[in-house]
This record gives sequence, structure tokens and C-alpha cells, in this order.
Amino acid sequence: MSVSVSTATEFDLDELADVAARTFPLACPPSASAADVAAFIAAHLSRERFADYLADRNRVVLSARDESRILGYAMLIRGVVDDADVQRAVPERPAVELSKCYVLPDAHGAGVSAALMAATLDRCGSMGAVCTWLGVNQQNQRAQRFYAKHGFAVTGTKTFRLGEGLEQDYVMVRGLNR
Repeated sequence: MSVSVSTATEFDLDELADVAARTFPLACPPSASAADVAAFIAAHLSRERFADYLADRNRVVLSARDESRILGYAMLIRGVVDDADVQRAVPERPAVELSKCYVLPDAHGAGVSAALMAATLDRCGSMGAVCTWLGVNQQNQRAQRFYAKHGFAVTGTKTFRLGEGLEQDYVMVRGLNR
């Protein structure tokens, strides 16, 4: 499969929202309610929200695609959130958060995730970061293995609000070679 990764544009909004709505539930723990997952998607992964993300100078949205469609995406955000747990877990600055990184299930194992990660790390470096960090649900072992394979290590924990639920995440950090 031939995959290209580039910065998403306004022409990608509908497809990004569709991919996000289809992939976000896959990363949620089994205990997450369908209503909470749907509410998160509506509030944070809609076409309108992606338009806001693309307009935000502190964010970069990357899309991975083949000849016909978007297969996955990543969202990068400059900085470290104002959360004491994350502040302790990400001591190096400047940093960029890998806020979202999702690939459609039918593209798993085809090199899409690796291409998206390579582009993500390159972009984080070009944004001036010395490290990149992310939060991953403690029950999502598949994602944890993927991130560890790409040099991320657990440095702490944080919580993630998913509707009425409070999920437990690991904070993982990877230094960037310059």
C-alpha cells in the first residue's frame, strides 16, 4: 500500500471527522459508555471542531492517505497542558503533544501507523520541540506497545474525562534527536 502523509486542509474536513468518529471508539476502554463516547465525538471530533483545529496556529493535523481516501490522522499541539500530573511527567521543554493518532482498522498492519508516526516525529522536531508526549488509556495495551516500539516510555499518569467517566491514562514521552 502506498501511503502519503501531509498537513490536512479544509478539503479534508468531512473525511477527517468521519475517520475520527470511526476510530475513536476503538481506543476507548470497554467500560466507557456508548453515550459518553458519542458525546465526546460530537463535542471534539466533528467537522466544525476539525475546522477550528486547522485554524489554530498551535496545532497541526496530519492525514495519512492512499490514492483514494484518508486512512488515519494525527493531531499535534504545542506545549504541555496545565495539569500538575502532566507537568511532572513531561519535564523537558519545548514539547509537543501527540493528542490524537488513529488509523482505520482495515489499514492496520499496512504501514500506515508507522508512516504517520515518522511524519509526526519529524513535524514535532520542525516545531522546535525537544520531546513529544501523549496520553494513552492504561487499558489500551495495543497502543502502548506501538508507542513503545517508536521510542516512547511511560513517565507518569493522568486522568482523561470521557463524558461522565474519568479514565486513567499513562503519560508517555519520547525525546527528539536534533
